[in-house]
Amino acid sequence: MIDIHSHILPGVDDGADTFETSVAMLRAAVDAGTTDIVATPHANLEFKFDPAVNRQLADALTAELKGQIRIHLGCDFHLTFDNIRNLMEFPASFTINGGPYLLVEFSDLIIFKNTGDIFQQCLDAGITPIITHPERNTLLQQRLPELRTWVEQGCLLQVTTQSLTGFWGSRARKFSETLMEQKLVHVFASDGHDIEHRPARLDQAYALVKADWGEARAKRLFVENPKAIIDGAALPEAIEVEPRRKPWYQLW
Repeated sequence: MIDIHSHILPGVDDGADTFETSVAMLRAAVDAGTTDIVATPHANLEFKFDPAVNRQLADALTAELKGQIRIHLGCDFHLTFDNIRNLMEFPASFTINGGPYLLVEFSDLIIFKNTGDIFQQCLDAGITPIITHPERNTLLQQRLPELRTWVEQGCLLQVTTQSLTGFWGSRARKFSETLMEQKLVHVFASDGHDIEHRPARLDQAYALVKADWGEARAKRLFVENPKAIIDGAALPEAIEVEPRRKPWYQLW
């Protein structure tokens, strides 16, 4: 499996606090079946985003793990004026693996009315926004039609694995299921921040998707689509989605 959203770099944001924590998170990811992971520190007003420092830390972790997992770079991008200006000038500093895909995180407080215009600016520049964890954002939970419009525009949606397993509460879990039913989810990722509460593991959610929507869709969302994203390639063609299997007590 491939994880395109994690905060495994030590000391750069609210994720891993020490190098030892980073190593432990990565080893847990390996044990859970992850072969590739994208380190995506926040690029917002709270934390300083430094691609050179991020590269040094990723290289040090790669050496420590001795090739057990491949570490790629990206960021958790916020739509601020300075960020957007820098993105247009230096896109490879922010995108996943320097390719065409960019993780975009929304504030819990406001969604700009011109968001669609900003996304179109990105798309016109060859950058595909991947909207991160909309199922956890209370504003986006109320804007399913807008999410669908952005997807039709060319954006992708990424759901957090722990939303599906219930860690983020019933509302996030139910909205995750709604997005899955409406075929709006393109990739699952851990958004891992630590070892105990928010680990960088995908296996539990993979098992749930496989059980409820079929193995083909699980492979698409945990392996094939994220591989295309880190490779900078187009996502595979859409597949016929198996209907969600109802629990036994809803069968009659």
